[in-house]
Amino acid sequence: MARRCVITGMGAVTPLGSTVASFWDGIKNGVCGIGRITKFDTTDFKVKIGAEVKDFDAEKYMSKKDVKRNDLYSVYAMAAAAQAMEDSGLRITEENALKTGVIVGSGIGGLITMQEQVIRLNEKGPSRVSPLFIPMTIGNMAAGNIALQYGAKGECENIVTACSTSTHSIGTAFRDIRHGYLDACIAGGAEASICEIGIAGFTNLTALSTNEDPLSACRPFDRQRDGFVMGDGAGILVLEELEHALARNAHIYGEITGFGSTCDAYHMTAPAPDGSGAASAMKQAMEESGIKPSDVSYINAHGTSTHANEAAETAAIKLAFGKEAYNIPISSTKSMTGHLLGAAGAVESIVCLKVLEEGFLPPTINYHNPDEECDLDYIPNVGRKADNAKYALSNTFGFGGHNGVLCFKKWDGN
Repeated sequence: MARRCVITGMGAVTPLGSTVASFWDGIKNGVCGIGRITKFDTTDFKVKIGAEVKDFDAEKYMSKKDVKRNDLYSVYAMAAAAQAMEDSGLRITEENALKTGVIVGSGIGGLITMQEQVIRLNEKGPSRVSPLFIPMTIGNMAAGNIALQYGAKGECENIVTACSTSTHSIGTAFRDIRHGYLDACIAGGAEASICEIGIAGFTNLTALSTNEDPLSACRPFDRQRDGFVMGDGAGILVLEELEHALARNAHIYGEITGFGSTCDAYHMTAPAPDGSGAASAMKQAMEESGIKPSDVSYINAHGTSTHANEAAETAAIKLAFGKEAYNIPISSTKSMTGHLLGAAGAVESIVCLKVLEEGFLPPTINYHNPDEECDLDYIPNVGRKADNAKYALSNTFGFGGHNGVLCFKKWDGN
């Protein structure tokens, strides 16, 4: 019999706040975390807005030396992991270290460090490139540093599936626990791509919104949407096998009951227009959970605020849910956080868990102009109560055609 997997700790560093409490408070109240970019001079850039992390003090979680020796994406990951581990109360010892894993990914890795060191190479020569350039840049160092900090000696991986990264990280951890390879796992993702090369690259790909009004630029499912807004941050969950968590009387936020993973195999960056790949991932997550479409109380949509994504995601939900699609509340919390790329799935998993725990559905803000291609219930502008919410899906879809869907169940003690 497959084992059960629950969540006992959560940590978040986001544009809405650098704790789970501040993040969720902003999400519930429809607060926009998007503003003008402050990290560099945007004079020559078409895109001038982003969802930067604010009011973050890294030295609350690590030494000044560790901050300097790591790229910002890894610093965010380590901070969120510190929050999640403290929240969970999990202690890693010699007895359980080999059954405790870390699966934390980043869609891009140390992009700020890459930019800085290439400039240094060109301006000052190869001998001036930092000796820490490689470990600061590579995407696996967030996972490695977290494992080092806590002594987790089980599986330690960095999964990279673009914007689906942290969903696949959490899904893989879920399967490892379900099938007995691990008893506990620190899982999620982190990103810090708001820098000159990051903004320029996504702008020239025509992926970003060029709207200069921070409060209306990210408008998922709205007919006037014109691209996503880049966001930075990290989300980390502590996953445990149910009996392992109960044995230490841990607080349980919710249960993961299903995971779907597919590929569109359609295009380098665009989703399959008919939504077939994403629909299959949603169906897989529901089938593994043993539930039917009418059991789902909420979907946290990928909802990036691009024309192609929302049209395809709406089609996918209709394929997966049939007529029931019109009865399911859906929201894109990226309307408030921007798109955290490889960290998106983890922070949106936290949203799903809080939805089930508190019975409140967050809104899709900036929704004012309905699109005939997108005709479902997107919880426009104002959140709502949902006292009987039992199952929630979290959708994430990435460049390369990667689709990841997690199914969460409300924890009721059974």
